[in-house]
Amino acid sequence: MGKPILPIQTEGTPQTQRSSRWSSKLVKLGVFVGLVYYLGTSSWLRKACHTHENHQWAHSWVNSGSKHPHLWGKKAEELFLTVPDPESAIATSRLLATKPHLAGSPGDLDTAKDFLAIFQQEFSITPPAEDPIFAAGSSESQHATHSITKVHKPQAWIDTYYPVMNTPLERSLQVLAAEGRGVLWDADLVEAADETDPEAGRYMDAVPTFHGLSPEGDVEGPVVNGHYCRKEDYDALVAQGVDLTGTIVLCRYGGIFRGLKVKGGQDLGAVGVLIYSDPRDDGTVTVENGYTAYPDGPARNPTSVQRGSVQFLSVYPGDPTTPGYPSYENSTRTEGTNIPTIPSLPISWANAEVLLNSLSEGGRWAGGTVRLLNKVDTKVTPIWNTMGVIPGLIKDEVVVVGNHRDAWVMGATDPTSGTVSVAEVVRGLGALYREGWRPLRTIVIATWDAEEYGLIGSTEWGEDFADWIQENVVAYLNLDSSVSGPRFGVGGSPLLSHFLKTTAEDTPHPTEENKSIWDARQDGGTLFGNRTDGVIIFDKEVAAIRELEISAADSVGVSPLGSGSDYTVFLQRLGIPSTNEGFGSTLNDPVYHYHSVYDSERWQELYADPGFHRHVAVAKHLGLLTLRLSSAVVLPFNTTHYAYELENYLSLVESIALDKGPELNLNPLRKSIYKLQKVSHKLDKEKVEAEQELKKVIKQYSGYIHRFRHVVKEILKRIFKHKDDDELEALVDSKWPWPLKKLAKAVKRVRSVNKKLTSFERGLISEDGIKDREWYKHLGVAPGKWLGYGATTLPGLTEALTYDNDVKLARHEAKRIKDLIDDLTDDIEPDD
Repeated sequence: MGKPILPIQTEGTPQTQRSSRWSSKLVKLGVFVGLVYYLGTSSWLRKACHTHENHQWAHSWVNSGSKHPHLWGKKAEELFLTVPDPESAIATSRLLATKPHLAGSPGDLDTAKDFLAIFQQEFSITPPAEDPIFAAGSSESQHATHSITKVHKPQAWIDTYYPVMNTPLERSLQVLAAEGRGVLWDADLVEAADETDPEAGRYMDAVPTFHGLSPEGDVEGPVVNGHYCRKEDYDALVAQGVDLTGTIVLCRYGGIFRGLKVKGGQDLGAVGVLIYSDPRDDGTVTVENGYTAYPDGPARNPTSVQRGSVQFLSVYPGDPTTPGYPSYENSTRTEGTNIPTIPSLPISWANAEVLLNSLSEGGRWAGGTVRLLNKVDTKVTPIWNTMGVIPGLIKDEVVVVGNHRDAWVMGATDPTSGTVSVAEVVRGLGALYREGWRPLRTIVIATWDAEEYGLIGSTEWGEDFADWIQENVVAYLNLDSSVSGPRFGVGGSPLLSHFLKTTAEDTPHPTEENKSIWDARQDGGTLFGNRTDGVIIFDKEVAAIRELEISAADSVGVSPLGSGSDYTVFLQRLGIPSTNEGFGSTLNDPVYHYHSVYDSERWQELYADPGFHRHVAVAKHLGLLTLRLSSAVVLPFNTTHYAYELENYLSLVESIALDKGPELNLNPLRKSIYKLQKVSHKLDKEKVEAEQELKKVIKQYSGYIHRFRHVVKEILKRIFKHKDDDELEALVDSKWPWPLKKLAKAVKRVRSVNKKLTSFERGLISEDGIKDREWYKHLGVAPGKWLGYGATTLPGLTEALTYDNDVKLARHEAKRIKDLIDDLTDDIEPDD
């Protein structure tokens, strides 16, 4: 998708409760003992304490049989950066993006198996006799995820979920003459392509132009021009006295998520919606400005059509029929409340132009009656998430990296460019693994399915394993489309803003020496018009929309995450700090034919990323993020930056609330934020001191610890061989040599700090969720109610003022946020 997420609990018997307590103790003991064994037997330890940069030290498992048994830190990063390769990236893109792979189709299953094979090959996993494809909810599927925190060798499998989705059967768009006197115009709804773009020519109607999750319908009515069909556009029509009852609304793509355009029309009585891509949104790169249309040039092909989901994304994502719980094959299903009740179709500019020309000067429909027919096959459809695991030393801290795999047709940009970059990350990590590197934290690589219909694959997995994710996952790193143009952009939780920036500054620019990928945030296109008269036609409203998106970034340059990709369930339902990144197009670049048959391999190689250097740059950056998150002793989370961003969010709300006068007093909330900032500064100090203490103990006692490696080995053996509670209790209470106890204390202090850091994002999660869309539980950020893609900060409070105009509700929302922040402040207070 992109843009150009409970089982019944029983108390159990005293014996099972006791066993559970000991299981928790063993996890902690195993982490400590394993770390001691690793540190105590590492001959390079003393050097590490003095020379490692960026606080990444002492984190490779010992593997005496490898070529580089102590590969870690900078050496691991340097080796990783040599692996992602343009030729390999192009080969993977051609493997995946030269045939259709709509979610739930045979081609989609092929890509799931393709990625499974890539992971198996890179981590030397012998493929089983039968493909490891497990039905969601089965014991095999449940075991696969729950065992992530227990396995010691790389694993890979495919989970199958069963959401309700639709596929097109028949559609038409006609203008009918009055009194049944025939058809005045019958729109050609097929994208016109030829062998100039070989895959586009071959598959131009393989996936007909349709809207995912749009209902069936055969409706007639006059056309009304809704412009972008944003809430403000609909409000303007109402203010002008336009009655939308019984009409078909014509919407220009842009500004908000397409499903909300349909919702706005539906709420006002429209019977159907048409959505088209307007060349005015292509900036300077138009036929009107002297450029040739694709496939002969960089301008928009006038017959191109943007398919896409019309789910009401800001209500809830995922399978519409299983909100809040996973879509197993036998799941109980409900009537979806996040999907339209009126039909819609995507159409080309060539077709939209005919309808626009039939509007009178005042915007009134002057043609015959318009008929919109949409027939679809709606049914439970299997989809496939491919999962891979690289086990780390710390089993209960997991870094998840994800990208969706399904496309509307070939999807060379969306999502295959992202899948290619993730595949290069897998290749890089596989190369390190073969050389002896092991992560400190476990890494999970996921390629999600059915993202295009509404983030379904990731959401169903997130709902399926919500408790496990909240207990174990420390961060989620997302890719959607990694390349559609030259400008780099990044979004994420404020916890990760500085980490994203510093890592980007360490990642080489894709095409220019002595620059970084962070510098590529200023890169742009070179197509500024080619008219002989020198006049450039440019839509200022489009530029204003783009500028508004850029201005949302925080002081570091990282934008808040709304929705539209697979980070949604992790961040906004489960409270997992998340990121998203990629290269996008500007208003002076070749036109990206989003969700069209022209999102093809030829277009990607010719216009978006010749040589695939940007694909590789994203892979390098994502790989460095993964390496550093999985190997940093203290997680690189900046709670203080987040606390000050919360203050900025509140200032935005106060500017909205100015006309409410003294009725709305937000000072108590501001004071709570100030207290959070103060405690966060104390946590900053504790982070540094905890890490320094551990380094000091390692440096002071490394030789002594080495002498007791046989003791540590024996403890490890006993932990994994014995299950008797009494014997385990005696083991824990036994007297260890003093250096081991001191090291244990230092490790415990670091673990405590990391627990506080990971609790920060989760601390903004409210079980009650956001009013009218309770699936979203993050009170700090959510997709805007009438935006979908774009983020709204302090969403409950903001929307109480902007949409409900209710001061009493705003006070209630401010109190809810204050209570969360007060509890969060207590949670991150450093231990005495």
